[in-house]
Amino acid sequence: MSLLPVDTSQTGVVKKIVVLASGSGSNFQSIIESVQSGRIKANVAGLVAGKPGIGAIEHAEKAGIPFTILDASTTEELSSQLHKAFNRWQPNLIVLAGFLRKIPDDVVKAWEGTIINIHPSLLPKYGGKGFYGIHVHKAVLEAGETESGCSVHYVNEKYDDGDIIRQTTVPVHPGETPDTLAKRILAEEHKLLPAVISELLNRQS
Repeated sequence: MSLLPVDTSQTGVVKKIVVLASGSGSNFQSIIESVQSGRIKANVAGLVAGKPGIGAIEHAEKAGIPFTILDASTTEELSSQLHKAFNRWQPNLIVLAGFLRKIPDDVVKAWEGTIINIHPSLLPKYGGKGFYGIHVHKAVLEAGETESGCSVHYVNEKYDDGDIIRQTTVPVHPGETPDTLAKRILAEEHKLLPAVISELLNRQS
């Protein structure tokens, strides 16, 4: 099912989202489905894939969404490729949905206030370099936390450091494993991220 542009204002201007992903793309798929259902009134203009052969690319192909695959080996190359993609698609909102590379400082500055990220913990706990995916959930359990969750925040020059927009709390059950906790938190991510995207786009004039 292709994503058709959605009119989001009386002038017929279509707001645009660009998504960055490095893995299976389940959060990306939740965005696609929210656009298709009308919960997000915007168009997914493109996907920036962190590497070839990932599930996110399959989701893009199935939905008819253009994509580009990064092959940058240096920060300078990454910066150039991201600027090129963003300038081409001119997004109103840039969404990191399981994207594992740090956004270069000059890209953050150029698109300040329009880049958001979803992280699988209750930031500022368990954020920063090295805290991603299953590593986050292992750390939560090793610390004996009774709750965890997910956070959507603005992206700045530091890992997982930008202002928090919204969080969802998930209790840690007795006998929890990193995999079971990850699964339950991911289910909440699929609800939280589209809701925040919709809210932020609605705020824009």
